Amino acid sequence: MAFLRTLFWIVITVIVVVFSIRNWSAVTISLFGDLQADVKLPVLLLIMFLIGFVPTYAWHRAFRWRHARKLAMVDRVATPTVTTVVPATVPVTPPAQVPPQPAYLQDAPSPSPVTPDPFKAD
Repeated sequence: MAFLRTLFWIVITVIVVVFSIRNWSAVTISLFGDLQADVKLPVLLLIMFLIGFVPTYAWHRAFRWRHARKLAMVDRVATPTVTTVVPATVPVTPPAQVPPQPAYLQDAPSPSPVTPDPFKAD
């Protein structure tokens, strides 16, 4: 895409240069009163182009800047802020003392889950 953009500007530059070379003649402009100015035609066209382009470009940039500021403000307002709530400290009580198991229960296997008897009728 950058190649096409570069090619476009090269074509525009060639057209402007060819136009300027072929029309490099003096144009007399009548200013106010008896005052007259001789200006080359390409220079006159460039000045007229800038008189039309610069105010429009300035308005466009101001418009974009203003809208960018409004969008930034809306984003700041719309973005939810995450607040962390610090829980109050609760005093921790030590666990109750569990009496030791008798010796005959320490080596006992853990009880297996109850399975239904397949031969027993409901």
